[in-house]
Amino acid sequence: MRILVVEDTEDVAEAILAHFTRQGHACDLAATLEDASHYAGIDPYDLVILDINLPDGSGLVFLKQLRAAKNGVPVLVLTARMQVEDKIDALDFGADDYLVKPFDLRELEARARAITRRQHGASEAVVNAGNLSCNFAARTVSVDMAEVELTRREFILLETFMGNLNRVLQKDELYSRLYGLTGEAGLNAVEVYIARLRRKLGNADLEIRTLRGLGYQAMIKTDRPPA
Repeated sequence: MRILVVEDTEDVAEAILAHFTRQGHACDLAATLEDASHYAGIDPYDLVILDINLPDGSGLVFLKQLRAAKNGVPVLVLTARMQVEDKIDALDFGADDYLVKPFDLRELEARARAITRRQHGASEAVVNAGNLSCNFAARTVSVDMAEVELTRREFILLETFMGNLNRVLQKDELYSRLYGLTGEAGLNAVEVYIARLRRKLGNADLEIRTLRGLGYQAMIKTDRPPA
């Protein structure tokens, strides 16, 4: 996933970034509403983790801006407020979920996985594409029930394709999912990871097509030869 973390408390922000980065996700950090708006206007995100109390205003202002712009990115709100009214406000403004501070990073990650799965129409942790099975919670992949070992970035790439079947994804978008805005690798890194993923999933029903000048498209094969 590519995640925008909007949080001004330094130690909380660092803990969130470190946790999700270890899991292989690309994360960008915004400490103010202004920075959050800037980042959101550059590239799409798979998830926004949004603190309510920010130096230049309420995070709910940013949330309302996203929804007014028809941006349906999943938003998980972080709040130190315990009142039911505050939680209702967040949900009414378009938040997908909320978590009260202090929180366990494992719960934050589980909630993040859940709302992004729902965004792509998958309510379960395990998503299948023909004989390919991907467990987003356990971060495991199997083809014909045989486990396939993927690196963190290979899994992130597969997760992106599984959540965007039949959609053409540009190389720039895939790069941002893998490295975020501050990545130092070149765009050719995307081609390298796709080549590795294709090799490891050679017997899978998922086909990753290269569309010259457009990008890449993942589709379920309909002409799989008989065993």
